[in-house]
Amino acid sequence: MFAKTVLDNGIRIVSHDMPENRSVSLGIWVENGSRHESEAENGISHFIEHLLFKGTERRSAAQIAEEMDAVGGVINAFTSKENTCYYAKVLDENLPLAIDLLSDIFLHSSFDAEEIERERSVILQEISQAEDTPDDYVHDLFNLDFFKDHPIGWPICGRQETVNGFRRQDIVNFFKSRYQPQRVVVAAAGNIRHTALVEEMAARLGSIDGAAVDNTGKIRGETVPAMASGVYPHAKPLEQVHLCLGMSGIHQTHPKRYIGYVLNTLLGGGMSSRLFQEIREKRGKAYSVYSFSSSYKDVGYFGVYAGTSLESTEEVVDLITAELRKLAGGEISDAELQRTQGQLVGSTMLGLESSDSWMSHIARDEIYFGNSVSTDEICRRIRAVSRADVIELAQEFFHGHGMTLTLLGDFSDGFQLKNLNTRH
Repeated sequence: MFAKTVLDNGIRIVSHDMPENRSVSLGIWVENGSRHESEAENGISHFIEHLLFKGTERRSAAQIAEEMDAVGGVINAFTSKENTCYYAKVLDENLPLAIDLLSDIFLHSSFDAEEIERERSVILQEISQAEDTPDDYVHDLFNLDFFKDHPIGWPICGRQETVNGFRRQDIVNFFKSRYQPQRVVVAAAGNIRHTALVEEMAARLGSIDGAAVDNTGKIRGETVPAMASGVYPHAKPLEQVHLCLGMSGIHQTHPKRYIGYVLNTLLGGGMSSRLFQEIREKRGKAYSVYSFSSSYKDVGYFGVYAGTSLESTEEVVDLITAELRKLAGGEISDAELQRTQGQLVGSTMLGLESSDSWMSHIARDEIYFGNSVSTDEICRRIRAVSRADVIELAQEFFHGHGMTLTLLGDFSDGFQLKNLNTRH
């Protein structure tokens, strides 16, 4: 059962009662991510996420970890393009500890200067590790190529030069200006009572007053980005070429989003998908190949990833674009559509069996929709997608121009991209 309460200061509290569970997952979400940073601030939201675990006025970093480990719980956080989340998962009997720990780091983090320097080194290592993982790194490069000069395309971790430039006062000022109550959602799921949760969170977070901070005007990065097209090779000595081929998609609340889910799953969402069967199973040209869809509050993109040999790169791009043309041309059977819908419904329901997945689900629903979308509605909307719907959206996406192709590989030996450059 879903419930929602808004505190007087604007903090939203949402919960989903799962009385059959022994666990509770609690998250404090802030509507602030890497897209809300200036170029010089790139990575500061992620830096703050790390620092909130490095000690408060009454707990050291070690004590935070020890208290959660002592009850077998999990406490962690993540930063995305548009949000930051601090969460804990515990047995229901340990919910008071989770509330106390999360509230403490959220309200009373010390931002100790020595801890900042230690964590700066950790984040620089994280950036280097990401760049050493080419199948992930190519997605970062694709975002930079696709969202030309817009913050939504910048890496969440930031860059070495920006991370090295952050000073303690920069971090504190950014934290105070963005961690405002009207941008905060508290989400909980599991064996929990909503009224008790509201009482506890109101006692801790209800006194936060954002009026003292000048947060007027539009937050940077919330302008709608322009999207680029073209071919962008990035040279790196690798055994494979990693590529992303993408195009404009749909935003989070778009009325065609369920059609988009079906289209993405049908094209490259599993082992029975077209891309997997054609490129890996039939031709053996890639170990990993899949499609992906990323949606934000005002924009989105649809794309395909593949890792292949240098010699097979052009052939793999040809095979991908051929599958896009087939979909846009209406080559979809009713049986294929029904199998895809069944896959989506099943994966959605299985994915919501845990309290932490429900916590994330209701938080994102609140942020993007202002209410909770039930599983019954999700399944009904997926089942309602018709063959004509999928073909129409495929034609909108795969019209043969306005595509971005990002390639990461060893192009130092004169590898010619001239044919790829004329493809779009």
